[in-house]
Amino acid sequence: MTGGLPVSIAREAVAELPIRRYEGPVYLVATAPDLARAMADIRQERVVGIDTETRPAFRKGESYPPALVQVATARVVYLFRLHQVDCAAALAELLGAPSIVKAGVALADDLRQLKREFQFEPAAILDPGRIARRHGIRQTGLRNLAAIFLGFRITKGARTSNWAAAHLTAAQIAYAATDAWACRELYLRFQTLGLLAEQQKSVPPTTGNQ
Repeated sequence: MTGGLPVSIAREAVAELPIRRYEGPVYLVATAPDLARAMADIRQERVVGIDTETRPAFRKGESYPPALVQVATARVVYLFRLHQVDCAAALAELLGAPSIVKAGVALADDLRQLKREFQFEPAAILDPGRIARRHGIRQTGLRNLAAIFLGFRITKGARTSNWAAAHLTAAQIAYAATDAWACRELYLRFQTLGLLAEQQKSVPPTTGNQ
């Protein structure tokens, strides 16, 4: 334990936790009107959960660009389908907005991949994994953090599926939405526990609409 928090959680303990999935509305952003509606809503937020999904590569030297960006607000999760609509300007605006906290586990890797696709200057980025590490937590992946801080288990079922497919399955949509939602929930949980004190100077508070 560190500061009353467990520094790790056993695999067996994780397996005993209830499985949780995001159960709210999910909107696929695949057209220009979809994009405009999503951004009009997201601009009202103070903190969003964010994650990306990329088509898996199984051969040496093979790689693919991100196919999906998930953004979780207080009310809905938006899935930006990068192969179906030009999201570059909108996502650059979001990622660079100093007034909106973007919470995502291991988000630095996602940002590096996205920078290969379009230019942006990230602002108000917060990685719950890094925060947990500063407080002595040894396991800082999304699923372990969800188990330790949120008390539920997230499945990995659709992780290696084809995210660039013309149509996403219900399982893919649920998986992608859950990851972004859990990132936002972790931020709010960390805020409640007082683990974000060092970051409050650089990111805006989430009073009001959460």
